[in-house]
Amino acid sequence: MYNFFMPHLHEEKLKFLEEKASAVRYDTIEAVIKAGSGHIAGPLGMADIFTALYFHVLKHDPKNSAWDERDRMVLSNGHICPVLYASMAHAGYFPIEELKTLRQFGTKLQGHPHRDFLPALETSSGPLGSGLSQAVGMAIALKMDKKPNQIYALLSDAEHNAGNLWEGAMLAGKLRLDNLTVVIDRNNIQIDGMTEDIMPLEPLRAKYEAFNWHVIEINGHDFQDIVNGFETARAVYEKPVCIIAHTIPGKGVSFMEFKYPWHSKTFSPEEARDSLNELRTLGGKIKSEHE
Repeated sequence: MYNFFMPHLHEEKLKFLEEKASAVRYDTIEAVIKAGSGHIAGPLGMADIFTALYFHVLKHDPKNSAWDERDRMVLSNGHICPVLYASMAHAGYFPIEELKTLRQFGTKLQGHPHRDFLPALETSSGPLGSGLSQAVGMAIALKMDKKPNQIYALLSDAEHNAGNLWEGAMLAGKLRLDNLTVVIDRNNIQIDGMTEDIMPLEPLRAKYEAFNWHVIEINGHDFQDIVNGFETARAVYEKPVCIIAHTIPGKGVSFMEFKYPWHSKTFSPEEARDSLNELRTLGGKIKSEHE
């Protein structure tokens, strides 16, 4: 898949990332259960990507979220914010216990990310298709200021139905924004069905390549593959990079996996119990606070 040798993650680091991702999934589900509403399939599918970003890839400082040398992370499909919040909490941006305030009146953890409530966020997001253009603007500004910071934009596959997303993609390719990396959650579902039934996206890779992007495809649940993808992206010169991450919606809970109704579905008491039990016993990877 890659053009040059990538070192393997040390076994200790790999184990750490796997355990952290399991804890992030657990806390994401707990938060959505407590809220009584919210999106869950996408957050579970992207837990490994978010864990890799916050605990290996991003240059950031939870104690100084406005650090000038930080990388910027833009979440375009804001409805998967429960996994963003869980990752930020585990990284030290706010107490993990605060995740239980998700979607409550006045909370920092709004149903879609909102900078007025949580200033550590780079953007407020909600309208699908907008995040890439926001990230392109940030990448242009950093280029103008001759700063080395990287921009990471996380997109859903289904939001590629929006035309304004492709305007951002065209501009990034034209300007050769090599400080911009996009990660597409290619889970093949959206709120009312499968993406290829509703509005086919394939050939997705060829579309980005036609707009002068360098495209990498990864297994979004294999940390070695994920890290290799991000390392390769950093080595690409004079092109923006698109990482297509093939993920399983609802990853980690067997009765959710691959089922599009779990895009946004309220848990029954039995489903809540069973989902937490399944994660709690997932290969002993949940940290001790959940045992």
